[in-house]
Amino acid sequence: MPFAITAEQKQTAFWIAVWLAFLLLLVSLGPILTPFLAAAILAYVLNPGVDRLQRLHYKRFYVPRPLAVLVVVVLFFLAITALVLIVVPVLQKEIPLLQAQIPQFLNKANDFLAPKLRDLGIRVRLDGTGIKRMLGQQMATSGDEIWSTVLASARIGGTAVLGWLATVVLIPVVLFYLLLDWHPMLARIAGAVPRRWVGRTVGMAQEVDTLLAQYLRGQLLVMLVLATYYSVALAIAGFEVALPVGIITGLLVFIPYLGFGLGLMLALIAALLQFADWSGVIAVAVIYGCGQVIEGFFLTPRLVGERIGLNPLAVIFALLAFGQLFGFVGVLLALPASAVLMVAFKHLRRHYLSSSFYNT
Repeated sequence: MPFAITAEQKQTAFWIAVWLAFLLLLVSLGPILTPFLAAAILAYVLNPGVDRLQRLHYKRFYVPRPLAVLVVVVLFFLAITALVLIVVPVLQKEIPLLQAQIPQFLNKANDFLAPKLRDLGIRVRLDGTGIKRMLGQQMATSGDEIWSTVLASARIGGTAVLGWLATVVLIPVVLFYLLLDWHPMLARIAGAVPRRWVGRTVGMAQEVDTLLAQYLRGQLLVMLVLATYYSVALAIAGFEVALPVGIITGLLVFIPYLGFGLGLMLALIAALLQFADWSGVIAVAVIYGCGQVIEGFFLTPRLVGERIGLNPLAVIFALLAFGQLFGFVGVLLALPASAVLMVAFKHLRRHYLSSSFYNT
């Protein structure tokens, strides 16, 4: 008897094809979706604050949704601005001092390395005069190539700057309208789910929401603990910029490598400028080495991993796997994405254990 395709199966195949085409379209539009994706993530994080502010009332005065959204968005970007204002004065203070110290560093490097290089038959001066001479010779021999490279880099860099400016301008606008229409938008998404799957889909979405809320709380605790640790440790070591550098390192830890790398660079510059010997550099190495151990083996696995149900090995694997697949953005979203996948896997496992394939 030939296999007959029912009308329901045709409908299912058609809509699966439509959704696959829609996902393919989103993938092809990936480069322009960055501000919308970033705004959607920020809207998810900030929406509880908007809801809470909207529930506040004084006598008969209730806060309207547009006003609540505007207040929360403004406060959020004021906080970002405050963080930038913490970083910029430190850079403005340290960079001129570092520039003034560069000739001294080069002279020390020349005194230390030039004799050893001369013994190997390499005659070169590593001080300011020698480096200027080498750069001048290189510019003279390959000037055309350098200018072509510079012009190509300028074109690429200009395009990248314009893209970043467009993203920075779009994110607040998209964020405002997403927050304004958040609950109706979620209702429309739920209304688009097939009725036979709506109960299971809403249940999974609620589980994911609970896990992501726990993840955010855990990540905030990690940031506060590390900001306190780095600030106190650098202050004990005698650093004048202990508080801003510690706050920068702790608050930016949610971006893997960036917060640690920026804080380490600022601390090393401060050590070279403030201390006459190597004691400052050694103190920075000890403080930041211990900070990485505390974060990687204790804080993140326990305050973040345990809250979303991932053991430490799963946290490490998620960071490595998502970083390999999606690069820096993958590392950034590894743990929340793992929480979503864990909910889906739990439901898939439950379905597998109750299936006839497993039980017969």
